[in-house]
Amino acid sequence: MDNPANPNETFNISSLLTEAAKDGPERVAVINRRGPDSLGRSRLTYAQLERDSTALGQALSQGPLEVGDRVVVMVPPGPDFFIVIFGLFKAGLVPVMVDPGMGLKRMFLCLSESKPKGLVGVTMGHMATLLMPKYFAGIKHRVTLGPKLFWGGQGFKKILTGGAPAEGFRPARTLPGDAAAILFTSGATGLAKGTIYTHGMFRAQVGLIRDTFDMAKGGIDLATFPLFSLFSTALGLTAVIPNMNPTKPGHADPRKILSALNEENCTSVFASPALLARLSAYATENKLTFKNLKRVISAGAPIPPQVALDFSQTMGPDGRLFTPYGATEAMPLTSVEAADIAGAKGMTEQGFGMCVGKPVAGHKMAVIPISDGPLGSFGENQILPMGEVGEFVATGPVVALNYFERPKETALSLTKGPDGATWRRMGDLGWQDAQGRMWFCGRKSQRVVCDKAVYFTVSCEAIFNNHPRVRRSALVGVGPAGQAKPVMIIEPAQKRLSPKAWAELVEELKALGRINPRTKAIASFLRYRNFPVDIRHNAKINRERLAAWATAHPDLK
Repeated sequence: MDNPANPNETFNISSLLTEAAKDGPERVAVINRRGPDSLGRSRLTYAQLERDSTALGQALSQGPLEVGDRVVVMVPPGPDFFIVIFGLFKAGLVPVMVDPGMGLKRMFLCLSESKPKGLVGVTMGHMATLLMPKYFAGIKHRVTLGPKLFWGGQGFKKILTGGAPAEGFRPARTLPGDAAAILFTSGATGLAKGTIYTHGMFRAQVGLIRDTFDMAKGGIDLATFPLFSLFSTALGLTAVIPNMNPTKPGHADPRKILSALNEENCTSVFASPALLARLSAYATENKLTFKNLKRVISAGAPIPPQVALDFSQTMGPDGRLFTPYGATEAMPLTSVEAADIAGAKGMTEQGFGMCVGKPVAGHKMAVIPISDGPLGSFGENQILPMGEVGEFVATGPVVALNYFERPKETALSLTKGPDGATWRRMGDLGWQDAQGRMWFCGRKSQRVVCDKAVYFTVSCEAIFNNHPRVRRSALVGVGPAGQAKPVMIIEPAQKRLSPKAWAELVEELKALGRINPRTKAIASFLRYRNFPVDIRHNAKINRERLAAWATAHPDLK
C-alpha cells in the first residue's frame, strides 16, 4: 500500500495522473457514453487529460485563489469532470463535492458550510448560485463550463484552447496531511458532513484499491459512481462513463449499462447494490455472460447474497466479485468475495448479520460496547469478545480524522485506542468471528431499544426477507428509546395485495419470526409500497423516514 512515511515529504495526488500519462500517453483515460465534453470529445487520452488539467491548474494558480482555498465543483460526469478535479489538485485548491440528488436547498447549505472561495461549474450551476447568493457570499473567482454570462471569471473552453501550458508550471507542493478535497457524506442516516480528504489519504486509497481488488494498469473500468471513477485514472485504467443518471443508480436502464460493459470490453465495474441487483436480474433473465469482466466491486450498503451469487455466475472463470465495507470517512476497511458471501448466506438468513470480511492491509478494526455519547478512549479490556455485538471502530491510513469545521461531530466520531492511535467510531454495529471476519448487524442510530431487549435492523430484517413474498423489510422503533415498540415494515414483492392476502402474509411472517429468538417478540407489521432509500447509492433504506410514518400510522394508535 502506498502511503508516505514522512509527513514532511511533499506529495500532490495529481502526480499519479502525471505518472500514468508518462507511462502511456496515448492510452485512453476516459470514454464518455453520455455525450461530448466541452471540446466535443467523447474520448480523452492520458496525454490530453494531463495537458488539459495542467492548463486549468496553471490558470487557477494565477489568482485570485490561493493554495488551500475551497472550490465548489458543479460538473456532470465525463471528461470535463476529470479535467476539473485534477486541475484543482494541481493548483493546490480543494474541490468540494456534494450529491446533487439531496435537493437544491440542502445541497447549497452543505456547500455554503464549506466556505468556498471559488466555483467551477456549468452555466446552470452559476445561475443557481446567483439566485441564492447568501450561500455563496465568499466566492471570488468563477470558471464556467458553457456560456459565461455576466458573472465574470474565466471560461473553461478558453482555458483549454489557449495554447500549451507554460513549461515552468509545477503543481502545488502540498504535504500528505494537507487537505485535498472535501467530500460530503450523503446524510442518509443523519447530518451530511464534509469529510476532509488529505493528499496522503487519497494516495493510500489508490494503493489499497489496486492491491485489494487487483486492479491492473491498462484495464477498462465501467464507472457508474463519479467519485470512484477518479481512482481509475490514478491507477492507469480507462474509465468508461455509462449513459445513466449517477444520482439514481437504482433506476438505471440495465440494457445501457450492460451494452457499455460489452461494447467497451470492460474488465471491471463499480456498482451500488441497487444497480447490481438490476443488472443481475436482467443478465440472468437474458442469459448474458461477460467473459472480459474480471472484477466487480459493489459498495454503499449490504448486498443481498443471492444478487452477488447470481451476478458472479455471469462472469468468466477468472471473474471475482468484491463487496467492501466502509463509509465516506473510511473506504475500504474490509472486503469479502462472492464465494465467502455464499458460505455465509445461511448464517445471514438466520439473523447473524452480513459478513463483510476481514480488515484490509494496514488497517485494524475492533468491536467495543455500544454508547451514544463521546468516548475519549477505550482500553484493551473494553474490546468485546468474539461473537458479541457492539460498535465498530477502525484505524488506518484511509480513515479520515476530521470533518470540516464540525469540532463537535469530529470529537464524537473519534476515540483513542489502546495502541495510542486515533480510531474512528463507524456508527455501525456488528461482531467479529473466530476467523477475524466482521459481521454487520445495522446502524447504531437505527437500533431499536425496548424495555427488555435491543433489536438490530439488518439481523432482524434478514429473517423476514426469507419469505418469498417479501421484497424488503425494515425494522423501526415507535416510541422513546428504552420503551420503543419494534415494528417491522414490509415491502411486498407483489405491489398490489388484497386485504385478505396481506392478512395472510402477516400471519405467515409472525410464524416465521417466532422461530428465531431475535424476532420472536416482533408482533407489529405494516405494509409500505416502495421504501425510501439514500440518494447516493439508492440502497440504504431510510428507516428514519419510515419510523416517522409508522409513528403516525392509525394501526398503531
